[in-house]
Amino acid sequence: MVLQTSFLVAYALLALRIITGIVFFSSGRTDLQKPAERGKATGLSLGGIKFLGVMEIIAGISVVFGIFAQIGAIIIMVVMLGAMYKKKFEWKIGFYDEKDIGWHYDLTWFISAFVILATAGGAFTII
Repeated sequence: MVLQTSFLVAYALLALRIITGIVFFSSGRTDLQKPAERGKATGLSLGGIKFLGVMEIIAGISVVFGIFAQIGAIIIMVVMLGAMYKKKFEWKIGFYDEKDIGWHYDLTWFISAFVILATAGGAFTII
């Protein structure tokens, strides 16, 4: 038996956009509020971490409100590609890591953003 759940797609995409946007807005806000601490943790310069913070805030707002949601999703995907690169190739952190968050976390957000990009954010978008 297969349940007919297609009527939930628009709501599922809205929920995905909301949680994705909240996570990235929150991360960006922390980058801007504590740039020295975040820069040290990530190995980015003060300017780099501030730029990252602004991009995450813009992407978060864009995705939550469905205003150019695909552009916000692309920004998130680029940020997550950078995070996965750093973890895998610079910090040598595994997919799952015992002492740190592995890059599975970043891949999950990358795929979430990819779904938003591929679906144009769903039915509940403005632009």
